[in-house]
Amino acid sequence: MEIRYKKLEERAVTPFKKHAPDAGFDLTATWKKVYPKYTEYGTDLSFETPNGYVGFLFPRSSVRNQDLILKNSVGVLDATYRGEVKFSFYNLEGNDTYEVGERCGQIVFIKLPEIELVEAEELSETDRGAGGYGSSGK
Repeated sequence: MEIRYKKLEERAVTPFKKHAPDAGFDLTATWKKVYPKYTEYGTDLSFETPNGYVGFLFPRSSVRNQDLILKNSVGVLDATYRGEVKFSFYNLEGNDTYEVGERCGQIVFIKLPEIELVEAEELSETDRGAGGYGSSGK
């Protein structure tokens, strides 16, 4: 399967997988803008996600070595979006950031199932039922 992407600026880095079986394509920061509580990174890339697919934007596992958290937890790249892929990270300690030229995130493409939501008067019973956070034990 092919997914088209566009380099919006000459400095954009082609997305790549470090190892062929990896799920995500690494994305490289080509610019950054630091705000008081978060840092935004641009990739100068846009994607043509096919209908029936979604691109999920995740932090890389190396983020555990820094005090950063992706602001929206997981980014969703819908098939209709053609803008630049960006990442925004909260700076928990205020000083950790990725530098321009470093891989700042990854994109994983997933095929979406066809789903039709159906309103119902009742739902089937389960052991958990309506139990909320922590209800299934420690």
